[in-house]
Amino acid sequence: MERAWIFSLIPLTLGSIFLAIGVYGLRRAEALRRTGVSARGRIVRHHVSRSDDGARFHHPVAAWTTQEGAACEYPSRFGRVSIDGRFGVGASVVVRYDSANPRRFEIQGWDVTTADRVFVVAGSLLAGATSLALLIRLLVWLLTL
Repeated sequence: MERAWIFSLIPLTLGSIFLAIGVYGLRRAEALRRTGVSARGRIVRHHVSRSDDGARFHHPVAAWTTQEGAACEYPSRFGRVSIDGRFGVGASVVVRYDSANPRRFEIQGWDVTTADRVFVVAGSLLAGATSLALLIRLLVWLLTL
C-alpha cells in the first residue's frame, strides 16, 4: 500500500469525526425540542473562556427552577465573542431542559444549531470527497493490474 493511501485516511477520519459531532449536536437539540421542558430563567453571570489565540468567549449562565423544585444554574455550551442586550446579566430567558438531566439545556435564542450544521456539512464534504477519491484511486489501481 502506498503512502498516499494511508495519508488519505487523515481527511476521511477528520471528516467522519466532524460529521459525528455535528449529528450528535443536532440530535441533542432535536431531543430537547421534542421532549424538553420549558422554564423561565434568568442570566446570572457570564462564564468567560479564552481560545488559544486570545479571543474571549462569553457563555451565559442561566438559573432556573425545575418542575420538581430543584434550583439549576449552568453555563451554555455555546460561547460568543459579544453579548447583546437580550442576554446580559439579569435578562429573563426561556430555558428548555431535559427533566432527567437538567445539565442538558438550551437557552432559546442563544443556543443555535448553526455550529452543528457547519460540522455536518464540513464533515460530509470531507468524508465524501475523500471516499470518492479513494474509490477512483482503487478503480484505477484495479484497471492497471
